Amino acid sequence: MRNRSTPGPTTKPVGFAPSSRWLLVVITATWISSALAVPVESAQQASQAEDIVTRRSDYARLVAEKTITHEELQTWLKRYPEADSNRDGTLTIEEARAYGRRSKAGTGKPKGDKARWGLAPDRVDVSYGPHPRNRFDFWKAKDASKPAPLIVFIHGGGFVGGDKSRVDDALVKEALGKGAAFLSVNYRFLKDAPIQDILRDCARAIQFVRANATEFGIDPDRVAAFGSSAGAGASLWLATRADLADPQATDPVLRQSSRLRAAGMFNGAATFNLVEWEQVVYPFKPEWRTSPEEGPAFYHFRTEGDYATPLGQKVLADCSMLSQLSSDDPPVFLYCSQPEGEPKSRGHLVHHPKHMQLVAARCRELGIPIKTIHAPKGSLLGDNDVEGATTGGAAAVIEFLWTYLHPNS
Repeated sequence: MRNRSTPGPTTKPVGFAPSSRWLLVVITATWISSALAVPVESAQQASQAEDIVTRRSDYARLVAEKTITHEELQTWLKRYPEADSNRDGTLTIEEARAYGRRSKAGTGKPKGDKARWGLAPDRVDVSYGPHPRNRFDFWKAKDASKPAPLIVFIHGGGFVGGDKSRVDDALVKEALGKGAAFLSVNYRFLKDAPIQDILRDCARAIQFVRANATEFGIDPDRVAAFGSSAGAGASLWLATRADLADPQATDPVLRQSSRLRAAGMFNGAATFNLVEWEQVVYPFKPEWRTSPEEGPAFYHFRTEGDYATPLGQKVLADCSMLSQLSSDDPPVFLYCSQPEGEPKSRGHLVHHPKHMQLVAARCRELGIPIKTIHAPKGSLLGDNDVEGATTGGAAAVIEFLWTYLHPNS
């Protein structure tokens, strides 16, 4: 087994590399405030707005009784996209309630205003590659006197949306509080690149910061990554993929290791090999697909027939985290908020607990340290996933990663 303190090459074959009432209180208060052109800034103003809403609307009752329509929920989703905790494009009553609880607790505030909350990145939109989406935000460790471990966050969004700015404050606070530096990364979307190249964007971000470790004040040997949904799968891919370092590359960034000390996965996939997915998880129902060509388009193939070609087989193998797991891979944190049973929706399928179970079983076979948390309906960490993390959820994943990053690990 390779020493995990050295994220160097492995012997793997080289391949392609969220009280229901509060949500409606917050939303309606905001609408009232906007209409009157009076910002709700103070706690007193927010309370007054809440009283108005409570007296003049029966929205809370409708949510409590689950008589809010699907169409109304989706209208609110357009205004408050952060309420969609699993990033599947559909706002459920459970997500609405959870977002309301976060708002009440002060953890559901809009993203992108971190300067106001004292959590602004030290560096914003650092370019790590040629595409406009090849950017990351970086927070320095509190102790700048010595190189610090680095925790990387990869956002979700189905590889078609999402942004680095939506990382939850609780995650940043937990990481910095431990003594780590923190990085939140963007990557290309499927309209611009196939999944196999998007994953390499995530790898390049890590290689880039390693190549500039002195500038960023990080210890290149102590890097971990985690994320939600799409970002969870990307993190697992980084944990299982053979090192992408190319000592002969003319680009010095590509000479750096892409390997991790630990990884975290919130509602992520066990594999991005869609053929394998249908065999070991559950198949996609036709009505859940965005188009008949969604599968091949994931890899920028023309048809499913391309799967059988030598290139297709190589790409599919490269995109299977499950089959690439090996005994020298780093420890993995696994969390799922979806219930057991046959999938009831696309979101349920994409974030089904079977993904977590498959990865966990394989890790146990290989002796890879893991921590698994199955919390359907938020029974432990909240109804939301990590991008709208409860304090407990943020603490759990950061604590796990830190176990393998701190100086005595």
